[in-house]
Amino acid sequence: MHQLLDLLKALDDGMLHTYAEVWGVPLQKLAPQDAVRALADAMLDPERVEALWDKLSDEERGALQMLIASRNYAMPKAQFERLFKEIRKMGRKRIEEEQPHRRPKSVAEGLFYRGFIGERFEQKDGSIVPMIVLAQDFAAMLPVHKTSYAHLKDELPPALAPQTIHLMTFEEDELENVQAADTAIVDDMTTLLAYLRVWGAEVEGDSFLPAYSERILPHLLKPSAERLTFMLCIGVTAHLISVQDGRALPSRDRLNTWLTAPRWQQVKSLAEAWRDSTIYQDIWHVAGLFPDPQFVYDPLLARKALLAALARFAPPRSWWSIEELIDAVHATMPDFQRPAGDYDSWYIRNADNEYLRGFESWHAVDGALLEFMLLAPMHWLGMLDLAEDAARLTAYGRAFVGLEPFPQPKEAHEAITLRSDGSLYASRKVARADRYQLARFTTWLTGGDPYIYQLDAAGLARAAEQGITAHHVETFLKRQLGADVLPAPIVGLLKAASSGETTDMLLEQAWVLRTASKEAMDLLYQQPSTRQHLGERLGESACLVLSQEAAQALHAALLQLGYRVGE
Repeated sequence: MHQLLDLLKALDDGMLHTYAEVWGVPLQKLAPQDAVRALADAMLDPERVEALWDKLSDEERGALQMLIASRNYAMPKAQFERLFKEIRKMGRKRIEEEQPHRRPKSVAEGLFYRGFIGERFEQKDGSIVPMIVLAQDFAAMLPVHKTSYAHLKDELPPALAPQTIHLMTFEEDELENVQAADTAIVDDMTTLLAYLRVWGAEVEGDSFLPAYSERILPHLLKPSAERLTFMLCIGVTAHLISVQDGRALPSRDRLNTWLTAPRWQQVKSLAEAWRDSTIYQDIWHVAGLFPDPQFVYDPLLARKALLAALARFAPPRSWWSIEELIDAVHATMPDFQRPAGDYDSWYIRNADNEYLRGFESWHAVDGALLEFMLLAPMHWLGMLDLAEDAARLTAYGRAFVGLEPFPQPKEAHEAITLRSDGSLYASRKVARADRYQLARFTTWLTGGDPYIYQLDAAGLARAAEQGITAHHVETFLKRQLGADVLPAPIVGLLKAASSGETTDMLLEQAWVLRTASKEAMDLLYQQPSTRQHLGERLGESACLVLSQEAAQALHAALLQLGYRVGE
């Protein structure tokens, strides 16, 4: 806290003489040091303080009351000016012309030029922030008992009134579009780590290149490109993924520890990675917001504020209004991610290419960010159930915001199962470490619950490239299947892989187009709309079609050209 004498010592000559005029202190014959001391003595005189206090307006006294109630009798200047308007800075000549101590343009300016408040610079959340301060010894002299705070509350800006906030709650049957949170992000992170171990993937910025995203997404329980980017970033933060020369691979640092941990611990570690991540910049992912490329901000401030707001305002086990939670943050801690209260220096545009500046853009920027963090990361991490404009903390969510200990449910693990066609099934209850290993030496068929993999020569060849031998595979499968001897076809396949044998033949499913004549086929190869779907010719009047999708497109193109097409 600040002392009055220290604030006065920092004043320039113009301000010192203005204060002296207000407080009736003649400075003409005093040395500068003595002048400051004389002014301090006058401003700490109870009778003079009370006389000037009585001349203040209710709003001016309310502003001082608010500073007294603030931590360390201080508030960021931007926030104070937002409530009580601007303080114009003037030198001695302009003060003599404008007389701001007699004719202030705002509540803040009147208090400043009459010496009730001062300005100091403090370090706050890593930034140097101008603060409006009330000297502690001077505050002790203010006769606040003469004006009731309760009497003032109706005259002041809403942010000054004491606030008791209760969010609107809902019963389950009142809700629409309920989306229960789950822990699928653990399963999808396991899949992603396995994919990166087998194939790797190239990244640009904080995302996978589109071609790699398209290959990974079909294997996820929740195939969202935005969520995949989130997983990449928190995976890097959690030291599960490393990116070297633009290529993402599993990190050996904590991989095995995470894969073998219980599900609740895996959820907790991913949630903490998001909370602490500077790699994932939430505001860049808010729909409708377009920060300039050079825009820099601290994402930790917003997450810290959101978790604090959830702990403070959200009913722990009830559904509550998302809109009202955002309004509660707006009312109680609007500058949660802007320590200096600065709403003009951020370069963020909306969909209409307009820059969103000023406190009036709070809901469009800060409010939209809070909503995104609730609807996306908090839900993806299994912390928040969602509905139409409603949310509810899960057991994991209540623990994450500090309301109760982290739950530690026990898991019942299942084994991988083998089908007669050589496919291997792994449900979500299979230990993540086991499914990770299975995915390294098989061909991936379908992602989901269950995951389906095929043991084949191609998968075993990729395994060999990773240093996994046929013996390793055999040992793993025997343990999973609880068998001393594996089925003969699998034994044969492993034996072939062990001896380095490769197949000389390949049996594939294909689509074939047949025409009534060679001329008709020649014509189709000449037509751009049909040629793009055709593969190798199988004689004069037949050819391969590139894929099932190509066959469907070819069918439509032939009909458009007037051909009759049989199945």
